[in-house]
Amino acid sequence: MSRNKYPEVTRERILAVAQKLFLEQGYENTTIPDIVSALGDLTKGAVYHHFKSKEDIMDALGDKMFWDNNPFEQVKGRRDLNGLQKIREVIKLAHAIPHSEELTAQALPLLKNPRILAEMIENDQKFFVPFWQELIEEGIKDGSIHSGCPKELAELLQMLTGIWLIPSIYPADSEELFRRFLFAGEVLKKAGLDLIDDDILKMARRVFAKWEK
Repeated sequence: MSRNKYPEVTRERILAVAQKLFLEQGYENTTIPDIVSALGDLTKGAVYHHFKSKEDIMDALGDKMFWDNNPFEQVKGRRDLNGLQKIREVIKLAHAIPHSEELTAQALPLLKNPRILAEMIENDQKFFVPFWQELIEEGIKDGSIHSGCPKELAELLQMLTGIWLIPSIYPADSEELFRRFLFAGEVLKKAGLDLIDDDILKMARRVFAKWEK
């Protein structure tokens, strides 16, 4: 068999087919053989050449969905928003990515896997904290955020929204998650970042209810 000249194209095909199956029949009900069958012209070995497991496929799918629709890039050049407003807009845009909420809900149990969780935390520190810090520093300059510790505030924001609100790490039902979210908002507000507005409150209610289902 000749060597695949277009490995990235194959990888994208696998992710596209996996996403379709995850949305149609659920992550738990989808198997690697299902994905191979839907692809039609690839073997199981070819799929495993690109991904070690079904967990890795879901992880890569989440990364792809984010980077293809990077909300930080979408708000970066907007002159109609101050730093605080950009942070709020990033959160709203991230949840507006097509199928993002549904796939995130399906992926939550994967974070019980120590390897997947460790990789998530590493990516948070590598990518998201610097993104948040840049917007926080912008907000400090324009007066919409009041803090002398932008890096620490960025880390706190990511920890509270990216780890503490994940029910597979800190078990909670939708009401407990909402109270936790409100408390996180109070903590961030005291630290100088008045994050929560009415739109984000409504979004949180919807997301936590979906996660509980």
